[in-house]
Amino acid sequence: MADLLVVDLGLASYAPSLALQREVAHARIAGDIEQDVLLLVEHPPVITLGRSSKRAHMLATPEYLRERGVDLFEVERGGDVTFHGPGQLVGYPIIDLKNHRRDLHWYLRQVEQLLIDSLGVFGLRAGRNPPYTGVWIGNRKIASIGVHARDWVTWHGFALNVATDLRFFDLIVPCGIQSVTMTSVNGELPNEPQGVAAVAKAVVAAAGKTFGLSPRRIAADELTGQLQTSTTVAARASR
Repeated sequence: MADLLVVDLGLASYAPSLALQREVAHARIAGDIEQDVLLLVEHPPVITLGRSSKRAHMLATPEYLRERGVDLFEVERGGDVTFHGPGQLVGYPIIDLKNHRRDLHWYLRQVEQLLIDSLGVFGLRAGRNPPYTGVWIGNRKIASIGVHARDWVTWHGFALNVATDLRFFDLIVPCGIQSVTMTSVNGELPNEPQGVAAVAKAVVAAAGKTFGLSPRRIAADELTGQLQTSTTVAARASR
């Protein structure tokens, strides 16, 4: 069984995390990294705008966001506007679908399923809410998904609310869904609160099962070392 390299970035700003996942994705496309990768991270407060974002779905001005310490980024992923912040588990699966199934709709359903299975570990009955992408508990949305792919290699990914301050979602129309109610693991389990690390453990196990891979945790330094080695080799080859 092939490995799934799992890298926990801890609490990390959005910009360097975005740069890292792009670099890993490009290395995966080039074949310089032979395994699929799952980056796990919590971000300081940040709002990201996907390719389908509409101006009307931003309910706060850039000036107000700066006052609140919330960053703002336009990115290449699909989907509308969403929020990331502390207490939220963000996962960036960098998967070469050529080794799985060349179908982005299938891939989205797999990401939903791994989150549904992860939440089931904590006794939460989560599911889908067609035609929307994401994961729901009843009529409440607990996880958002937005991806990008090139040459069948994916990046961007999912955001699962664990202990997130849900008031930040009042700054936007989450995922462009009017009147949506956002929820979190701890909002659903007030008497059994969970930490991001515990939920991440369940997500890693579910990701391995869903994609038929064997999760192997590596340090961020090991991943960046692989990237530096592949860059050096490519530079020498081009001389």
